[in-house]
Amino acid sequence: MSTIDDILLGLHESLKKLQELQPEKEAANIKPVVPQKDDNSFTPENLEQIADDYINFTYENPTIYHVVDFFKKELIKNDFTYISESDSWDDVKPGKYFTIRNGSSLAAFVFGKDWKPEYGIGAIGSHIDSLTTILKPNSTKEKVDGYELLGVAPYAGTLGSLWWDRDLGIGGRLLIKDDKGKIEQKLVDSTPNPIAHIPTLAPHFGTPANGPFNTETQAVPVIGFSAEDDDEATENEKKAPLFGKHSIKLLRFIAKLANVKVENIYQWDLQLYDVQKGVRGGLNKEFVFAPRIDDRVCSYAALRSLINSANKNHLKSDSFSIIGLFDNEEVGSLTRQGAKGGLIESVASRVLSTSYFDHQEALRLAFANSIILSADVNHLLNPNFKNVYLENHAPIPNKGVAIALDPNGHMATDSIGLSLIEQIALKNNDKLQYFQIRNDSRSGGTIGPSLSSQTGARCIDLGLPQLSMHSIRAAIGTRDIGLGIKFFEGFFNYWREVYNDYSDL
Repeated sequence: MSTIDDILLGLHESLKKLQELQPEKEAANIKPVVPQKDDNSFTPENLEQIADDYINFTYENPTIYHVVDFFKKELIKNDFTYISESDSWDDVKPGKYFTIRNGSSLAAFVFGKDWKPEYGIGAIGSHIDSLTTILKPNSTKEKVDGYELLGVAPYAGTLGSLWWDRDLGIGGRLLIKDDKGKIEQKLVDSTPNPIAHIPTLAPHFGTPANGPFNTETQAVPVIGFSAEDDDEATENEKKAPLFGKHSIKLLRFIAKLANVKVENIYQWDLQLYDVQKGVRGGLNKEFVFAPRIDDRVCSYAALRSLINSANKNHLKSDSFSIIGLFDNEEVGSLTRQGAKGGLIESVASRVLSTSYFDHQEALRLAFANSIILSADVNHLLNPNFKNVYLENHAPIPNKGVAIALDPNGHMATDSIGLSLIEQIALKNNDKLQYFQIRNDSRSGGTIGPSLSSQTGARCIDLGLPQLSMHSIRAAIGTRDIGLGIKFFEGFFNYWREVYNDYSDL
């Protein structure tokens, strides 16, 4: 064989080997997801302690105003700086900040010195409001044979039978005029003392006890009994802004809680709530039984995850992380403090305006590269009604987050978002569950589609599953609260790294 033939044969063999290796080379370009080592923050013992902390949190903060105030104190304790929406943000530099709207919604964020709009924003949105019963603007009711009654209105479908025969406390926000004539907010609650009770009619009365019931006339809270008319107001009390709109006994009770005079209360936003503290239950204490789980729990987990990620230095210098915790989700979100009020967009826009002349273009660029998690509770499998759940889509307790899907747009999750979350969960050593309704069931809604359509960012709906949604008391897995925090930390830590592999999808 000639030398030329030898050369050609050698080239042929080399080319053949190169072609055989080519698939391996291509495969090597796809980065496998490597699970990261846990930092021991979420041992079984720690998960139980997190559940106990959550129980204390929801007991000590019975109304949305208390929750936001608690979150404010936690953020300040962890070196976040408060900035008012009413002030200029021109001096905002890379760091940790939060702002509050209406005392009932909050956004907290961390952005690094090397962040650019094309790096996108990692955000979690949730809602703090829960089903409750709100005092009417004029709550006075005529006595019925000595029974003192309270005029209330349902918020998002309360006053049904689940609210009857419960120990109901009262709390919320007062607007007080101080010594300098300035109006300020003061929070009150009657915990641990209940002040109201909605009595059922005993079954012995037959048909009237069976319903249906009129929530205006038959679900009226009883707040006292007095056979005598001893409600005479003083001259100063008669000058109070709320005199005549609420009973003088109630005005005095609330004023005493706030340690102010009746005449100094200019307005209030008060509600009734289940005063009973949550507990861990089950043979192995594998459940938390508590009020207001929907949706204090996802808001609590989101806040803890942002604080933890910042404290552990997991947030890179080129990252921008936001949580938006909203009011009024249960009634459609269409308020300034609701998810449709644009708080997340406002925060991002105002931060960008400090560094970019054309900050609107920078904002569009940022959201085009962003991921938002819509974190809202979804449904655990109820073993007494297994037939109403879609097969293979029924979450169980103590397994962590469940992704919510809906082909009709009630949830924002798409296939790319689903794949992204699965990869993040794998990297963070998290298990995932899935929830979707049956074809013959009615779907609820979340803030996900609203946030996605307003910003243009990809949004994924998910949350912690619970039993007895929209009851006055519900149940959740003891470990699920901590597993939710762990999952959200993983999202903040890894979302950008994983999303980079998805190109321009």
